[in-house]
Amino acid sequence: MSLKTTLGRFMRVVLDEAERNPAFEAALMEALDPGGQKARAPRGAPDTESADSVQAKRGKNRRAAAAIDPVQIVREGEQALRSALEGLTLEQLRDIVAEYGMDPGRLVMKWNTTDRVIDRIVEMSIARAQKGSAFRRSTEEGAPAPGADEFAKSDSHSAGKAPPSE
Repeated sequence: MSLKTTLGRFMRVVLDEAERNPAFEAALMEALDPGGQKARAPRGAPDTESADSVQAKRGKNRRAAAAIDPVQIVREGEQALRSALEGLTLEQLRDIVAEYGMDPGRLVMKWNTTDRVIDRIVEMSIARAQKGSAFRRSTEEGAPAPGADEFAKSDSHSAGKAPPSE
């Protein structure tokens, strides 16, 4: 039997089954749709997915997405971040803490006052916004970051060279 004949018979069986069984048709559509977009709903199936099935796919223990990016806002200034955070509810603040990993000790999620949570978000955001600043050049002066010359001196010690005399 030739390959063409075998594949033709196989496809007829698959198509017949898909016409008879809506669940099989849906499974085929999902398997054959590489972009994840549904071209059409299978016959006999509900037209839209319920909110419960969407939530189950996402995970029922996941928090909502953060309303703002605190690290970006704190670069404009601490007051700008505080004013942006004061308009949010305690749950929205907790969403920010969860999404940006600002609770390594698992304490912040237990706090019940918004002021306390805001203080932690501001503290962590400032630290993250300044992270790596020792390696950046000053934009006004074009000079190396403070302590860069000390690094060069200590580096020459490790290379076995004599330290420069001052």
